[in-house]
Amino acid sequence: MLCVRNIVIFILVCGLGQARAGEFDSILRWRNIGPYRGGRTRAIAGVPSQPNVFYMAPVNGGVFKSTDYGRTWQPIFDNQPTGSIGAIAVSVSNPSVVYVGSGEGLHRPDLSVGDGVYKSTDAGKTWTHLELRDGQQIAQLAVDPKNPDRIFVAVAGHPYGPNQERGIYRSLDGGKTFEKVLSRDENVGASDVQIDPSNPAIVYGALWESREGPWENGVFNGDNGGIFKSADGGKTWRQLTKGLPANTVQANISIAPSSPKTLFAAVRTKTIAKLYRSEDGGETWNGTTEDPRPGLGIGGGDLPVVRFDPKNPQIVYSASVVCWKST
Repeated sequence: MLCVRNIVIFILVCGLGQARAGEFDSILRWRNIGPYRGGRTRAIAGVPSQPNVFYMAPVNGGVFKSTDYGRTWQPIFDNQPTGSIGAIAVSVSNPSVVYVGSGEGLHRPDLSVGDGVYKSTDAGKTWTHLELRDGQQIAQLAVDPKNPDRIFVAVAGHPYGPNQERGIYRSLDGGKTFEKVLSRDENVGASDVQIDPSNPAIVYGALWESREGPWENGVFNGDNGGIFKSADGGKTWRQLTKGLPANTVQANISIAPSSPKTLFAAVRTKTIAKLYRSEDGGETWNGTTEDPRPGLGIGGGDLPVVRFDPKNPQIVYSASVVCWKST
């Protein structure tokens, strides 16, 4: 009889706990945790093996780290010569290795440029400056999930004029040296790069042709961008075109962690911005909605960043000025 009573009590407690958890979830609200006046925030990274650890960097505020699930944040980049950050990447296989790409990666009239890539091997306590100093704008970083020394860098390049140091770069030695592996010319930079989490030989990259006018005189975009795929670790690339606009200006890419052949892309031309989905590793694409709002930004490279739920490829988020969710 005592055993039955204990079982009943256990069931009641579990039921109350689930009800209370649902109640707590329903009242959760977003709150501003700073840093104030830091500007737009593009660079955020978590650590899968350490769910309490996060890194984030406003485009004009340096790098911050939280070790208590985001409740409090500490600046960890203040001693470096730049505070403009466009990308952060943490090694999955060795979370002590953190890469930071400086220069906000957005072509805007009020932008701040950076001076290349930085690396920490002690989880942000100390930093070493690597190469790509003349890239000025680092839009994205991708680290091989199995090898912290193999990284890809999407370099947008000079915002106000042409330069050679732009495109997709690869390092096989932890950033000691970099090789340009995908580019068009001195006017076309890169907006994104992503590595397939199940097969690091598969890499997706996006090129972007854009330039800021002098004295805030508008943004000038070309249509020599596009989405590309490499199946040999970045040695060779081919453009993915079936179902995508022929005159792509810029694109951001996302890979579903639980279903890596499922991709999402936010794509912008000179006239429209739209979301596309692929179920076959980028070979074919389809527009996902006729509602234009989830694909819109505010111009100047603020194209939405799309991310999948880590366990469910049907749940997708599109974040720019407004965050949208699809189930």
